[in-house]
Amino acid sequence: MIKIGRSFYDRDARIVAEDLIGKVLVRKYDEKTIKLRITETEAYIAEIDKASHGYGGKITPRTRIMFGPPGYAYVYFIYGMYYCLNFVTESEGICSAVLIRSGESLKNIDEICMNRYNKPLGDLSKAQIKNLTNGPGKLCSALKITKEHNGTDLTENEIFVEDDKFTDFCVEKTKRINIDYAEEAKDFLWRYILCK
Repeated sequence: MIKIGRSFYDRDARIVAEDLIGKVLVRKYDEKTIKLRITETEAYIAEIDKASHGYGGKITPRTRIMFGPPGYAYVYFIYGMYYCLNFVTESEGICSAVLIRSGESLKNIDEICMNRYNKPLGDLSKAQIKNLTNGPGKLCSALKITKEHNGTDLTENEIFVEDDKFTDFCVEKTKRINIDYAEEAKDFLWRYILCK
């Protein structure tokens, strides 16, 4: 396993979003380690993207982290109930990020199940297993990621990405979802999905 360094994130968000597919997202807390294979991402580039929180150069307390250096977590709260994990990309002053939309459990699945449903894997229904980490809010719940993790350095040891050299997959590019308000940006093919 090779931990991804800061230079990986210091690139166009679209490239980072595609390159994150198949990598391993690691979450460490309370002497526990959870690992997921990243299976879906979305890129956001404020300069040309009306779906970005920083579109128009809007620096607010919420978006400030996205204008900072690459390789930090941007975590925000949505719909009054879900957290979403993003990775800040490109150089300081450029507002772009990658949303981590879903993943597949690789390590400590019972801990993931307890975080999501307060039940071990053996007690879950087929529907619960299917919906374990297949959305950004579900993924954050499964990994115990909240607003307090906004600004976490992705090169440290709490939330980070590893490369295990897994390559047995392809990447599908599609339109992003739930951004109908974003005018022409809703048609950008900036959603990346692992396919086998």
